[in-house]
Amino acid sequence: MSENVGRWLRDEIENAILSNEFEPGARLDETVLANRFGVSRTPVREALMQLDAIGLVEIRPRRGAVVIDPGPHRIYEMFEVMAELEGLAGSLAARRLDEKGREAITAAHRRCELSAGAGDSDAYYYDNEAFHKAIYAASRSDFLEEQCAQLHRRLRPYRRLQLRVRNRLSTSFAEHCAIVDAIFAGDGEEARRLLRAHVGIQGERFSDLVASMGAR
Repeated sequence: MSENVGRWLRDEIENAILSNEFEPGARLDETVLANRFGVSRTPVREALMQLDAIGLVEIRPRRGAVVIDPGPHRIYEMFEVMAELEGLAGSLAARRLDEKGREAITAAHRRCELSAGAGDSDAYYYDNEAFHKAIYAASRSDFLEEQCAQLHRRLRPYRRLQLRVRNRLSTSFAEHCAIVDAIFAGDGEEARRLLRAHVGIQGERFSDLVASMGAR
């Protein structure tokens, strides 16, 4: 099975969990899911293992995969930490940027421009992911890059939901433009400030996210 199909399957199960079609505590049967999506049990098992790794499901002995509800407070805490990590990555990237990092950020930024212009939130999510990973790499701190990537994976479902809020694509891309300008100008403090604001969820943005989760 191709990587794209595997990603599609994981995203479909993820969407069903976040929309409350699969409610907290529900057992996800591999055979039922395989029949629903027209695939074998092997890619279903792989998708569930990926969702277990980010805390959306928990694979339990003799019960299989069970849907987990982290709750709004836990999600808020994760975004709070992510904002600080991203801010640090941006600050270091501004100070340590080399030609390789500049090229990677520029290429990812251009892909974001195309998907944002097309209004494709799912495509933009993956282009956005590449953009942020390019900043992590440009920080030239292997440990920070690992920590950012790990928490980014945990927050993937909620970041995807955020991008479906009205006008969020255009707003997100405009924020990217300012972040790129700060990093390329070598302004570490401004890059830190912009990335913290870009990733953090406060006030209306947090209430929008909770509403899009069906008030889980």
